[in-house]
Amino acid sequence: MRTTTSPNSSAISGRWRRIGASALGTAALVLAGFGTAAHASAAPATPTKTTPAKVTWAATPCATPRHKGDLTCNSFRVTGGTTAFQKERAAETGKTAQVTPKAAAATPTGYGPSDLQDAYGLTDAASADGSGETIAIVDAYDDPNAAADLAKYRTYYGLPACTVANGCFKKVSQSGSTTSLPSADSGWAEEESLDLDMASAVCPNCSILLVEATSASMANLGKAVNEAVALGARFVSNSYGGSESSSDTSYDTSYFKHAGVAITVSAGDEGYGAEYPAASKYVTSVGGTALSTSSTTRGWTEKVWNTSSTEGTGSGCSAYDTKPTWQTDTGCAKRTVSDVSAVADPATGVSVYDSYGVTAGWYTFGGTSASAPVIAAVYALAGTPGSGDYPASYPYAAAGTSALNDVTSGSNGTCSSSAAYLCTAKSGYDGPTGLGTPQGTDAFTG
Repeated sequence: MRTTTSPNSSAISGRWRRIGASALGTAALVLAGFGTAAHASAAPATPTKTTPAKVTWAATPCATPRHKGDLTCNSFRVTGGTTAFQKERAAETGKTAQVTPKAAAATPTGYGPSDLQDAYGLTDAASADGSGETIAIVDAYDDPNAAADLAKYRTYYGLPACTVANGCFKKVSQSGSTTSLPSADSGWAEEESLDLDMASAVCPNCSILLVEATSASMANLGKAVNEAVALGARFVSNSYGGSESSSDTSYDTSYFKHAGVAITVSAGDEGYGAEYPAASKYVTSVGGTALSTSSTTRGWTEKVWNTSSTEGTGSGCSAYDTKPTWQTDTGCAKRTVSDVSAVADPATGVSVYDSYGVTAGWYTFGGTSASAPVIAAVYALAGTPGSGDYPASYPYAAAGTSALNDVTSGSNGTCSSSAAYLCTAKSGYDGPTGLGTPQGTDAFTG
């Protein structure tokens, strides 16, 4: 379990981290479908034309470890109800739709590329920038349908083709092989589809490198990160995590200390409490928000993603990693999580196309697994980092400016009153959302 003093650590909503075989008894159920019990944004309601059904979701199967010590993905799949995207379309068309439990939809039910680009001030950059840049996605196990599903997503939304044939997409093992790949896993395949689609949505002109680790151990995922960098990626997204440990500082040096590379890591989905590798001082830790349209000048509004005391964006004070020089908050003597944030609430989730181990079609996903590749893609739009830089520092130079949307409402749990910002949003820096969300690319360049 997560080793934190947070009062929220006593119950973890079925999401286990680096634990023994006691959790593996649920694996068969998870691999067969949804695993954990469905979560909801509120008590279910009978849908009518004027009362949309409340959104329900469940952790993706890779949120349950196969083996003791495995890290797990940070994602949820919507199983029913009416998402924010559907509500907004209903307001435009007068027709209310909802997600059918455990079934794929024929058309998207979550936010797509134009929504995300508009929400984060990236429409112009997404159109003009990103060519020549490669975003690496690091996950465990193989998704045999990764290339085909990615093509479905990009074709539907009118994004440029990104295929093996045209050199835009490449899938390799942690050793760099294109033929000797890990065993297939339908749960991690869902995660890979989510990550690939989010990188595409925000940076459609970028090339994509999918690096599949042999297993979900830190050693194998770390080797996959190193391989991604060795193959030339300067932007590496990681949507997984686990409990902190005394080994983390050595993992920092072995796997995440890559100057000139923007490495993003999801902050976790269990509410207040730090996890690794989000707590590495060499990465950009990415928290999660609930994203909705609004009548503001921006046209969008965000708050901390929090469903319950044990489900929401991660944040907190690392027990092991030292504080990077660019962090100046005073309530945590070591590394504070998060740095920045982006959409993660499943109720305001993102559209994903997936077909391996599930009915082929459109699904809506949430979790900080969505926010990490979004931010990796923003870094890619901003351009190649300086060769000696650790790009996690870049947003701190733009703190308090219009380059970041300051998220000031919501919390993800209970923390010390003397350092309430670690779990509660406020003006300026806070743990759950960091310095805020992107407004263009200016906060993500050196």
